[in-house]
Amino acid sequence: MKELALVVFDMAGTVVKDRGEVPASFTSALEAHGLSVSPEELAAVRGSSKREAIRQLVADRPEPAILAGRVYASFRERLMERFREKGVEAIEGAEAVFAWLRSRGVGVALNTGFERDVTEALLRALKWDQRVVDAVVCGDDVRQGRPAPYLIFHAIEAVGAADVRAVANVGDTLLDLMAGANAGVRWNVGVLSGAHGRRVLERAPHTHLITSVASLPDLWRNL
Repeated sequence: MKELALVVFDMAGTVVKDRGEVPASFTSALEAHGLSVSPEELAAVRGSSKREAIRQLVADRPEPAILAGRVYASFRERLMERFREKGVEAIEGAEAVFAWLRSRGVGVALNTGFERDVTEALLRALKWDQRVVDAVVCGDDVRQGRPAPYLIFHAIEAVGAADVRAVANVGDTLLDLMAGANAGVRWNVGVLSGAHGRRVLERAPHTHLITSVASLPDLWRNL
């Protein structure tokens, strides 16, 4: 543990339960504008900036920038409505893991493809907006989302960690783990609680695969 300075966690599917709200809202928003997305296309953008993903999907349409803005607004509206209806739940053990790490002097950061307004609404619903973590980095904080490493780099900067080799990245998607590899983190941990299962994550760059974030203390104890 003395070699670990910071753990950077993805949010949806990693520390927040993924009950299908994101893909359902994404698909619904596209359909509302006469667009469709295949399951394969949808799976490929899980973990990415939602605004960037929409830009890519409408790039060959007339006036793509205007259309992307409208689709994103529809996505956000549908997503927030689903969260209001169903509530927001943490992955079991996530908050206890945050506290366990911080009690040992390890920084805890969240990073997400959601933009700041959506993220803050989720944090308030979870009651994580009051010093539960040390930093939160959102999709609109960087110019390029995953698999680029910048969300992780911003988290490292925000917490003041000096060495990327003392950082762990934890996520549930292929893009999460690709971002961790591109950032050069020492520990790049996939969790099987979200969008991508073992078969996909095994093909991604990783150091460990675990069932959920609740298993992290056992992982660190055995290193």
